[in-house]
Amino acid sequence: MAVRVLNVAEKPSVAREVSRILSHGQSTSRPGRSRYNPVHEFRYTINGTPCDMYVTSVAGHLMEIQFDEAYRSWNAHPPRALFQAPIHKQVPKDKKQIEGTLQREARNCQWLVLWLDCDREGENICFEVMETCCRANPRLSVFRARFSALIAEDIHRAINRLGAPNKLDADAVDVRQELDLRIGSAFTRFQTMFLEKKFEWPQTNKKLILSYGPCQFPTLGFIVERAWEIKSHVPEEFWSIQVQYTHPNSTNGPVTFTWKRGRLFDHTVALRLYEMCLEQPEARVISVEGRNTQRAPPVPLSTIELCKRASRWLRLGSAQVMQLAEELYQEGYISYPRTETDQFEDGYDLQKMIREQMNHPEWGEYCNRLLNNSLFKWPTPGRNNDQAHPPIHPTKPLGQNLNWSRQKASVYELVTRHFLACCSKPALGIETKVAITISEEHFQVRGLMVKERNYLDVYRYENWGGARALPVFEEGASFMPDSIMLVDGRTQPPPPLSESDLLAKMEEHGIGTDATMAQHIQKQLERGYAVKTESSQSLMPTELGEALVTAYNEMGMEGLWRPTIRSIMEQEVRAVAMGNKAKGIVLASQVDQFENLFSAFLQHRGVFEEVISQFFVRKSTAPGNPRR
Repeated sequence: MAVRVLNVAEKPSVAREVSRILSHGQSTSRPGRSRYNPVHEFRYTINGTPCDMYVTSVAGHLMEIQFDEAYRSWNAHPPRALFQAPIHKQVPKDKKQIEGTLQREARNCQWLVLWLDCDREGENICFEVMETCCRANPRLSVFRARFSALIAEDIHRAINRLGAPNKLDADAVDVRQELDLRIGSAFTRFQTMFLEKKFEWPQTNKKLILSYGPCQFPTLGFIVERAWEIKSHVPEEFWSIQVQYTHPNSTNGPVTFTWKRGRLFDHTVALRLYEMCLEQPEARVISVEGRNTQRAPPVPLSTIELCKRASRWLRLGSAQVMQLAEELYQEGYISYPRTETDQFEDGYDLQKMIREQMNHPEWGEYCNRLLNNSLFKWPTPGRNNDQAHPPIHPTKPLGQNLNWSRQKASVYELVTRHFLACCSKPALGIETKVAITISEEHFQVRGLMVKERNYLDVYRYENWGGARALPVFEEGASFMPDSIMLVDGRTQPPPPLSESDLLAKMEEHGIGTDATMAQHIQKQLERGYAVKTESSQSLMPTELGEALVTAYNEMGMEGLWRPTIRSIMEQEVRAVAMGNKAKGIVLASQVDQFENLFSAFLQHRGVFEEVISQFFVRKSTAPGNPRR
């Protein structure tokens, strides 16, 4: 007799693709209680056991964490009470139909197979689904399917190597969710109620919410700090000597030699040295050095690197990149796009993946070279391996007549070109450095001759620094320069923080995870705390964003907007996931720390209001203070 197996995926598209693969396209479908989450049926054999398979889905998290009803109204209790208020996890009203489908199907099944995304968030959803289904049928045997790509090889392997869901990962998400709820709600409610009726705020169509989040504000802090650096920059004049010479055998025009001193900020000294060069302008070559050099291909692609590179080269925001990558994953074109891993483990058939791309009109010829001309090289490993997913890579070639947007196609192209590049040998060249003296002042120029482009042929986003080959100079030779110039300039402030740079800072300081960083950046834009230029993907704070961070800083509450405390919190969450710390202990210590910070915040609320008044006009009549 066949075993009845309920399979639950994280999204309807994943349920549909898993069913298509396992049934070889022969599944049938019937409606679920939610019209967006049907049930697919087919027969399958799992490790010799005949099974009747029923595949449905949730839509992300099935449950949400909430305060008890008495604490949901902003005016019912003072914000400080939220640090200790009762909370519970429950299915919200808009997910009740999905819950109904799961419980209806679970009552008639013997096994539950969880096909949720294989990351911490997915593990947490596993336990939400388990709780819901086991409430309807406590006798269910529960299994976890682990996969990295919606391709036949991965899906068939996953169903025949079922394991158990990871409670530690689920606990880590519970910790983060509860801390974010308590901390964010307490600070958001207080500062919104404290300030909303005291100042004239920017006109928007939305009710003013001065939100705070323990990841949101350190992210905003990076943006504001860069703006402060730009504002505080005082330009300084400097001078430098530049030498140009056209070699008789040159085919690339004049060669520009740079001053070994770099630049001087004393005009008198720079002018005297320049005059000395003019008095004895003949240049003498004192050294010619040549060496073999190489430019390494990129390491395999992680989530954060995908976002950084797509922002820099495709001019796409990280939130949009993740949305497009998720679509590509659900359609089976790339592997799971949320991964910290940047190294391929032994056993991956990379050459098979390359062969699948050989018919592509743009990079197919390169794939042929990669496999047939000794160009292939096992990718250099990065430093990270989350032990859950491989690096992001293409899982099938492009089909015909795909109605994709330009942005979606560009993300697939970046993933594919990156994969091919990381499987390639480095570019090889010869670097030359020529040093000269003029009146005892030293100058030099560097040149590069690229001998073998290798990975650069497919990775069109990179070049080799723009260097060019130099004509042949002989040590001891002399020549008369075309020109010797004293050039002036002014120091420039740092540029506005690009989204790529912001992601790098968040990664460095442990703000958010590979799956959430894009969301934290998007939140700055949605809350009106920052704006982004489409052309350069640079971020600048709005007046509101700068006002809030300035106020926190003047109050002495740097811990609430600098990354240190949130970074420690992320370390504590990781400790829970590793089994090194108990969920309850981490929650208690972190809640206690932020409750103390909240008390200090209340003591300095007068400073908070005063700093905000430096940015926004007070209303003529202002109400009293909110409850604490």
